[in-house]
Amino acid sequence: MTYNSTIDKVEVADLPIARTNCKIVLIDTLQAVEKAVSDLYLSDIVGFDTETKPSFTSGKINKVALLQLSSAKKCYLFRLQMLGQTQLLREFLESEKILKIGLSIADDFKMLNKWMNIKPNNFIELQTFVKEFGIQEMSLQKIFAIAFAKKISKKQQLSNWEATTLNDAQKVYAATDAWACRQIYLELIKPKQ
Repeated sequence: MTYNSTIDKVEVADLPIARTNCKIVLIDTLQAVEKAVSDLYLSDIVGFDTETKPSFTSGKINKVALLQLSSAKKCYLFRLQMLGQTQLLREFLESEKILKIGLSIADDFKMLNKWMNIKPNNFIELQTFVKEFGIQEMSLQKIFAIAFAKKISKKQQLSNWEATTLNDAQKVYAATDAWACRQIYLELIKPKQ
């Protein structure tokens, strides 16, 4: 299958909105981490993303607030600031057994390493991977639009990820980003028709 190499903002704006069909599970206790990570180990391929509260002050960078990991049926949203450092999450991110798909992952790793020292293993960077299929775009929204003719809403991107309670729109946004990474990878590796 061939894909357009680029897409412009106007074309993206006219597309229908995509959202994950996964069950979204918020993880804010260590007991829940254990159950979630055990479930994620049952997957071969997992979508990956993080969220950090934006800073509008020069020189101030907030800590990563959310880690999203999506399997085929569930997307787990780990509230890192509530959980603290967890060995189970570190082991999962360092595991060679599970393929993890993300976009702009060097930035995510940089932020995660401020939370807990990790050595990420078995990750695919979509920005590099999609080039093998002729796609020249770098944003998740545009890559998804090229692959599926749907757009991912970015309305919650600059919201407060450190809020005591995440609202439904934040949860859907965060889950959709991790899910979309996995979906793009699976779409691209499908046998050509």
